[in-house]
Amino acid sequence: MPFVKISEQPSLYDDLEKKTVHELLVDINQEDHRVADAVEKTIPQIEKLVEGIVVRMKRGGRIFYMGAGTSGRLGVLDASEIPPTFGMDPGWIIGIIAGGDTALRNAVENAEDDTEQGWKDLQQYHVNEKDTVIGIAASGTTPYVIGALRDARAHGCLTAAITSNPDAPVSHVAEIPIEMVVGPEFVTGSSRMKSGTGQKLICNMISTTVMIKMGRVKGNKMVNMQLTNQKLVDRGTRWLVEMLGVPYDEAKRLLLLHGSVKKAEDAYRRHG
Repeated sequence: MPFVKISEQPSLYDDLEKKTVHELLVDINQEDHRVADAVEKTIPQIEKLVEGIVVRMKRGGRIFYMGAGTSGRLGVLDASEIPPTFGMDPGWIIGIIAGGDTALRNAVENAEDDTEQGWKDLQQYHVNEKDTVIGIAASGTTPYVIGALRDARAHGCLTAAITSNPDAPVSHVAEIPIEMVVGPEFVTGSSRMKSGTGQKLICNMISTTVMIKMGRVKGNKMVNMQLTNQKLVDRGTRWLVEMLGVPYDEAKRLLLLHGSVKKAEDAYRRHG
C-alpha cells in the first residue's frame, strides 16, 4: 500500500473563515486534547530511547536533534534550554536545522530537500558511536532528516525519529521510531499545530528525563540552573534556605560565591 500522510489529510473542520473567534478557539483546543493521548502511546519507545541515551551520555555521548522548518526549530529550542535549566555545557545537546541558523526565523528554500546535507552538518561535530541523533519530521518524509539518520546509524550512532505518521519513511531508517499519530491538523497540513505541540512534549520528556538521570536535578529542583537574572538568584537562595536552614542573606552569599545551588550546598555540607 502507498504511504499515506495522516498529518496532511483534510481537516475535520471546514468553513473556518465563517466561524466566530470563540468557535475557532474551542475547536483548536478540542484538537489539542488529542495530542497528550497520542504522546502517551509512544512512551515505551521514548523510554527505550532515553535509556539508550543515558548509557551513551555517561560515556561522553551527546544528543543531536535534526529537523527542518517547525520541527527543526523545536529541536533547536529544546537544546537551547538545557544549559540555563540544568547547567550543562551547550555541547551536550545540540539542535541542527536544515538551512542553518537563518532558518530559525526565515524559510530557506529547498533546504530540507537535500538528502546528503544532514550528514554533512553532523560531521562538523565529529559525531561518533557514543552520540544519539534524533530526527524530527512531522511528515516523516523530510530528505534532510532521513539522510542524516541513515548515515548516522551506519556510523554506529543511536538513532530515533519523531513523526506524526505511522510507518513513515523516516521510521524505517531510525533504530527507534516514535510515531505520535495526532490525526489531521485543524488547518489542513499545518504541522506547526498538533504535530508541533506533540514534538515539543516529546522533546521535553526526552531531555528532562535524561538530565534527571544524569544527576542534574535534586529532589524536584533545578540545582544546577544558571543564575542569569535576579529571579533565578532569588529562587536559588530560597532553595538553599530550605535545604540548609540558613538565613536568606547567608544563603544568597553562598549561592553567589559558588555559582549554583548544588555547588553551594556541597561546599556548605563539607565545610559548614
